[in-house]
Amino acid sequence: MCGIAGIFDRAGHSDPERAEVLTRMTRTLVHRGPDDEGYLIDGPVGLGFRRLSIIDLVSGHQPLGNEDGTVWVIFNGEIYNYRDLQAQLEARGHVFKTHSDTEAIVHAYEEWGVSCLDRFRGMFAFAVWDQRQRRLFLARDRLGKKPLYYAVVDGTLIFGSEIKALLAFPGLDRTLDLQAVSDYFSLLYIPSPKTIFRQVRKLPPGHYLVAGRDGVQVRRYWDVSFALGATERPPAERLAELLHESVALRLRSDVPLGAFLSGGLDSSAVVGLMAGALSSPVITSSIGFPDDAFNELAYARQVAQHFHTEAHEHMVTPDAMQVLDSLIWHYDEPFGDSSAVPTFYVSKLARMNVTVALSGDGGDENFAGYRRYYFDVRENTVRDLVPGPLRRTVFGLVGALYPKADYLPQIFRGKAFLSNVARTPWGAYFHSVSNINEADKARLLTPEVHAALGDYQTVALFEELYRAADGPDSLSRIQYIDFKTYLPDDILAKVDRASMANSLEVRCPLLDHRVVEFAASLPSRLKLRGTQTKLIFKEAIRGLLPDEIIKRKKMGFAVPVGPWLRHDLRERVSEYVLGTTRRHGLFDGDIVKKWHGEHHSGLRDRTTELWGLLVFNMWYDRFARQDAAARSVRASAVLNQPAPVNHAMTR
Repeated sequence: MCGIAGIFDRAGHSDPERAEVLTRMTRTLVHRGPDDEGYLIDGPVGLGFRRLSIIDLVSGHQPLGNEDGTVWVIFNGEIYNYRDLQAQLEARGHVFKTHSDTEAIVHAYEEWGVSCLDRFRGMFAFAVWDQRQRRLFLARDRLGKKPLYYAVVDGTLIFGSEIKALLAFPGLDRTLDLQAVSDYFSLLYIPSPKTIFRQVRKLPPGHYLVAGRDGVQVRRYWDVSFALGATERPPAERLAELLHESVALRLRSDVPLGAFLSGGLDSSAVVGLMAGALSSPVITSSIGFPDDAFNELAYARQVAQHFHTEAHEHMVTPDAMQVLDSLIWHYDEPFGDSSAVPTFYVSKLARMNVTVALSGDGGDENFAGYRRYYFDVRENTVRDLVPGPLRRTVFGLVGALYPKADYLPQIFRGKAFLSNVARTPWGAYFHSVSNINEADKARLLTPEVHAALGDYQTVALFEELYRAADGPDSLSRIQYIDFKTYLPDDILAKVDRASMANSLEVRCPLLDHRVVEFAASLPSRLKLRGTQTKLIFKEAIRGLLPDEIIKRKKMGFAVPVGPWLRHDLRERVSEYVLGTTRRHGLFDGDIVKKWHGEHHSGLRDRTTELWGLLVFNMWYDRFARQDAAARSVRASAVLNQPAPVNHAMTR
């Protein structure tokens, strides 16, 4: 796993200061690649690379070129089928000089051009400089496991694995994207292609970018389809085969390898599959909390004992929140998923023993594992039975009167259910996943922000994706929404930053694109029936795990933030939630003060609102204020800078 950065002047100009700027950009990513660095300056292009050595430790240095030096690549990720690709390409006359997966990208691009992406099985973000065509080719993996950011500054394209690399480029505009601010306070993350900065964009998952004299073009090369498919074999049998294959592919490594183990179904299944494929015990890392309502260690221990793993544990206590300053720096933009804290600590624990860890990420999205999925199905069942005008009027009115409607049958006693049935399908799902509801968000943002936003609403993104999905039912359509938003921009972003902060590579076998494609092609009834979730997944792994693990209630990877905000983080909340709010003028100070008072008095639980504000305002002080942003980039580069290994090249 690595960090990449680059500069490309589309007009074809060279710049004598490019090497110095590129070095500054690249060295902000030292944590992603502590083992090596390398550079290429070739006329209008500069490529920078930081390496975390995983495969081919001796000869895997980057930038890496082809035989005549006309095609160069820098690459973050893993191509798991690189050996098969190498055999195919050698049969076509290509000569390999290393045993690294990186070189497979170079020769695959030479042979197939941009369509080489269709042949890669893995996680990746890479840049290819094609000297002959004078074009730069950037690409990101299908699901968005590896990040890639870019911006165009006065005709120059800049890119990097993290936003902080772009912030090191002189002249980058730090003006906030107010739509992204609005998105953040609904979702607590910022959906692609937006970032918190108006000038910086995320390359979306499953997309590539081509830059040359004719401009910058972004195109999609892959999308998940929920159109029903057919299989000649029992679906559970085929899924089990794909899962075994996916895990086996991700065990290729020249460095120590282990797994995250929460005790939940997905991570436990991955550990079980690893145990069956390895000749030595799986090295597992697990996190717990003193609060029993959040602690899954007992289940993790049960799985570890069942598979005789080499188990390591860490207890996360309130004083662990001192890592929050570091997390703000590593995430680059406001990121309000509080499970980033335990993800950081499980990554830190794993890195003490391994360099690569497998995780269970993706199981809920693939196999309908979230509770919100069966709530949504129930709501749509009622929505389909009642005509639109009547539904909106009756259910909307009753929802507004709740909780006074005590005369209703038990099934209807829920304000969320009543109000969601009155909404559109995409509006209801947006309401279900929103962390701060639209009414509270409207009160939070100042009139000036509302005026700048105009008629923009975050829910429009959900409508666009719901309509674009090709699934036959509402469940597949909201799964599609999650594959385009929550999975890449929350779950995978969280894991990438927390793991790379500790120089750890994380692999996700449940998100192998062949597993994803197969699961998406299955009818929803094989995934969800009533409140029973992940049916096909449980059938595929039956016999692998103890029944108690398969049948246990889902907990989620959460932290007891509410009590911590009232006690251990009280001073931090007062400093940033109240203090910084007065400085930037984005939020209504009276509303923020009201929420702060309600939470600390115990009158109302405002955990989500205060945590979102705390993270945003800490981020603002670190990155958005021009002087603070400049200091943070310089300080972090010095703090994380080992003695450089400079292999800079000029062509």
